[in-house]
Amino acid sequence: STFRSRAATSNHRRNNKKKMSMNIFRLAGDMSHVFSILVLLLRLRVAKNAQGISVRTHELYLLVFVTRYLDLFTSFYSIYNSVMKVLFLASTASIIYTIRFQEPIKTTYDKAQDSFLHWKFAVAPCAAIALITHLLGSGFAKFDVMELLWTFSIYLEAVSILPQLIVLQRYKEVENLTGNYVFFMGAYRALYILNWIYRANTEKGYKHHWVVYFCGVLQTLLYADFFYYYVKAKSKGGKLTLPTTS
Repeated sequence: STFRSRAATSNHRRNNKKKMSMNIFRLAGDMSHVFSILVLLLRLRVAKNAQGISVRTHELYLLVFVTRYLDLFTSFYSIYNSVMKVLFLASTASIIYTIRFQEPIKTTYDKAQDSFLHWKFAVAPCAAIALITHLLGSGFAKFDVMELLWTFSIYLEAVSILPQLIVLQRYKEVENLTGNYVFFMGAYRALYILNWIYRANTEKGYKHHWVVYFCGVLQTLLYADFFYYYVKAKSKGGKLTLPTTS
């Protein structure tokens, strides 16, 4: 069952991380993630405004990275792995700081549009689900804070893009760089699903992890509507327009 598989997740995850072999899907996913961040930072610096950007999505992602990458202080896997983790943490924190505190960008951030209650409807439910599944899988005797936080990060990442997608739907047109940033964020997770499947079928000892698959697929499906309109706009050479909420 799912919960029996969760009970063995801690050792399984540590064994998988020891190998962390590179493949085309993982590399493409990481590069897509890096590119999405660079595009957003470029957009903020060039346009000097934060219209259409959700700082709440980045606050969720920062919480995802902080809870997932605590192993930076306990384990070393590779220089590549460590550099990527630090890059994601630092760049996400930089985006939040830029939007919330740097002028003139700060005054262009529209709090009224970025109104999704992320602590109430994303963080709290994901924390509760993570705690319940961890206890059902491991019990109090094998309670592991690091494993609990990792599980929480998996659930939270699945819904972290929601505030950004909601903000985009409240604008008639999506600025080009903003659209590219969201597209590459979605492509990153889709490529990582292929990475997990590839590794499970080619690496000895690497097994399918259905909780991770479910969260990855859910996260990718949230982008489906955006992907459709993004590809449609690019194929016609026009501006990206999403259905607006009334």
